Amino acid sequence: MSRRQFMGGIAAAERARASVRRRVLTGVCLVVAGTFLFSTEYCRGADAGAAAPAPATSPAPAPKSARAMAPVDLSGYWVSVVTQDWRFRMAVPGKGEYAGIPINELAKAAADAFDGEKAEKAGHACDAYGAGLVMRNPGRLHITWEDESTLRVEADAGQQTRLLRFGQSQAGTVEASRQGRSTAKWQIHQIASPYGPPMRIPGAKDQGYLQVSTDSLLPGLLRKNGVPYGSKASMNEYWEVYTMPEGRQLLVLSSRFSDPEYLREDYMFNPIFEKEPDGSNWSPSPCSLRW
Repeated sequence: MSRRQFMGGIAAAERARASVRRRVLTGVCLVVAGTFLFSTEYCRGADAGAAAPAPATSPAPAPKSARAMAPVDLSGYWVSVVTQDWRFRMAVPGKGEYAGIPINELAKAAADAFDGEKAEKAGHACDAYGAGLVMRNPGRLHITWEDESTLRVEADAGQQTRLLRFGQSQAGTVEASRQGRSTAKWQIHQIASPYGPPMRIPGAKDQGYLQVSTDSLLPGLLRKNGVPYGSKASMNEYWEVYTMPEGRQLLVLSSRFSDPEYLREDYMFNPIFEKEPDGSNWSPSPCSLRW
């Protein structure tokens, strides 16, 4: 064998050993990269042409549902606590009893001409159970989750149902209905709102609140003696649950009702409900303009 052939064989063997060494070190780096701190230069030196393994990624957590994010529990049975406007809420007001509602002359003329008996016979009794008045009618609420993003609010007075939907855009129009379209979102007290602060009860414990915006309403009544609201009306509400020092739970609504057709300014009211232990007093009744 010539010297040239001998030296060529040695060079080929060295190249083969180097190739094996690169493959072995590359495999070692991939196996132990998550346990030992191999330097970047060392692992690159094993095989400069080897691609680095892709970093492990965790799947993005699924967004929480409105039900899972609830800062307060609204579910259960609630009964009206009539502490405001007793004479207007516990009996049908007489003609001309419009105090407390900032009606304009058009609304006054409509209310003065209203005949409750005729309206009821004509099938309009439930006009007094639309979103503008249903929460102020004395009675009970039954609140449940219809699904993970919809609160179902049933009123036994008039057998009405409101659906408060989370994540629904206010853009666009929908068919008008008695309870309208209600968009809900959870809030905390530090978040500012253009509708003013919710009610506060000294000494009571609260955690957060629900903000509800309602539009797409059919015309209805703000009072059973014929005070009207029109199709352009809308309402914004805060729903808060307070736990009193003695353990009672109160649901307090701070409501602002707007109607460019029949109101001189926004009409504000605060329905209050107390939580009941069960539904034993639940008593559905039909719409009526006589009580």
